[in-house]
Amino acid sequence: MSIAASAEEGLAIGMTPLRVVALGGGTGLSTLLRGLCRHVVNPAHPGSLGGAISDLAAVVCVTDDGGSSGRLRRDFNMLPPGDLRNCMVALSEEGDLLAKLFAHRFRGGDALEGHSFGNLFVAALTEITGDFAHAVQLSSKILATRGSIYPVTTANATLVARMDDGSLVRGETNINSSNRRIEELMMDPPTATALPETLAAIEQADLITVGPGSLYTSIITNLLVQGIPTALASARGLRVFVCNMMTEANESLDLTASEHIERIYEHARAPIFDYALLNTARFSEDTLERYAAENASPIVADLERVEAMGVRCIVGNFASEGSVVRHAAGRVTGALLALGKAHVASRK
Repeated sequence: MSIAASAEEGLAIGMTPLRVVALGGGTGLSTLLRGLCRHVVNPAHPGSLGGAISDLAAVVCVTDDGGSSGRLRRDFNMLPPGDLRNCMVALSEEGDLLAKLFAHRFRGGDALEGHSFGNLFVAALTEITGDFAHAVQLSSKILATRGSIYPVTTANATLVARMDDGSLVRGETNINSSNRRIEELMMDPPTATALPETLAAIEQADLITVGPGSLYTSIITNLLVQGIPTALASARGLRVFVCNMMTEANESLDLTASEHIERIYEHARAPIFDYALLNTARFSEDTLERYAAENASPIVADLERVEAMGVRCIVGNFASEGSVVRHAAGRVTGALLALGKAHVASRK
């Protein structure tokens, strides 16, 4: 199935603004949010593109233990702010000085080198308020983000992976650097629970997106949090899997689109998707060669197998090629909002 309708077309025919929840982590989620936030209702600029989305919420994984986030996590016994900070910047006004400040990474100084200002800002607010989730909300308010941002849990949890040789690897950084294939992902403690605000947002959403992002450490990690799989399984909103375009050598080597969904279902213990958005456009030879050198390749869109799982496919050219391959936020957003509009109309 191909969706050609755009968000602007939906608005032109009187589209009811949607409640949207985007779940994931890493650069994949922040890229998607940059596209979605352009369509959020903006009372200050009624003539702008915004209007297709009345409420936008990002639900973000918090298991990173490397880089600036990892250092703050160890030094202050706090949750890692990096992915959340990226989402704040993505949902703020492009080019805004505060957004640039939050994204700034120090390049010198023994203590500051490698830290981003936004991470330090969230750390300071966490110390002041004693509440990481509240610190995130205050930071978002200061940045005037066009949407809410929630950590998937406030539990200080660690990822544990069972690899294909039976060994257990602890910590996201160690998992990412392993040469073994991940067979199962777990969370320690397994009792980490979702925020009530997150579950309420999922329950009220008209459209819920999962991905793009690293299969295990950006997507499946969220599904290990108690309450999230049940909320997704029972959601009234349309649930869309935004599939990655390239495999990752240490997370999804040789996995097709349907096998990505299978791994997600195994960990969620329930079918949680109505649609899958899949890129079917070919990449340039330069891009293919560059990714092959990193033992990565385009994810095969095995449409018949995906449809046989009860998941309808939205296909098209959703890629933006540069030094790295990203999703083209505008085209992805247009397809997603057209789907959401049709779903809401069908409920009336």
